[in-house]
Amino acid sequence: MNQKYIKENANDVVHHLEYNAERSHLIIPEYGRHLQKLIDQATEIEDAEIRNKAAKYIIQVMGTLNPHLRDVPDFQHKLWDQLFIMSDFKLDVDSPYPIPSREVLQLKPDVLKYPQNFPKYRYYGNNIKYMIDVANKWEEGEMKSALVKVIANHMKKSYLSWNKDTVKDDVIFEHLYELSGGKLNLLQSSEELINTSDLLRTNKRMSNKISAPGQPKIQSNKNMKGTKSKQFSKNNNTKNNQKNQ
Repeated sequence: MNQKYIKENANDVVHHLEYNAERSHLIIPEYGRHLQKLIDQATEIEDAEIRNKAAKYIIQVMGTLNPHLRDVPDFQHKLWDQLFIMSDFKLDVDSPYPIPSREVLQLKPDVLKYPQNFPKYRYYGNNIKYMIDVANKWEEGEMKSALVKVIANHMKKSYLSWNKDTVKDDVIFEHLYELSGGKLNLLQSSEELINTSDLLRTNKRMSNKISAPGQPKIQSNKNMKGTKSKQFSKNNNTKNNQKNQ
């Protein structure tokens, strides 16, 4: 005979609540605790055939939880890897893919080798140094002279982009001589670089192009005062005309 339903005591129910702080750690929290419990139950199954069926069923459930990944290549391979990871590599089933190991999962990638350059004149940038090194390898002639002049003009432009004051050509020639190791010497030459005002104008034009399109222009206070006075005078004129009529 069926036993009658025994009403539980409210205090006993509260004391037997299961809190997240007391539960086991979720290895992949995106799948939730119910799927984690299914995997824990599958690892405890003794029969190998039933355990394999349970693993395939869990893979189907994991696929339904991520329908947007069905078109991703090797989607099933990823699910099987996650199944073994969530079982803490304790699940003994037949997998259609190579079973991952704990050692491979804990491997760290190699450190990337970033170029460590600490130039003396950082406002010129690394590209200027590369151009100077290329110019040092060229043979003397008109092509090398033209390249050196282009480099000097670009150095002046880069200098003015960070320092808005004027700069003399002699300073650029000294920096070029120093960065080239004394191979590019324009200290005694009569070469004249592009005018400072022209370079500042080009830098300003480039900065305006970089600014976001459609950004409203800030009007000066003088223009705002003029517009306010004009609007005030127009309003007064219309009021006077109405009174006269």
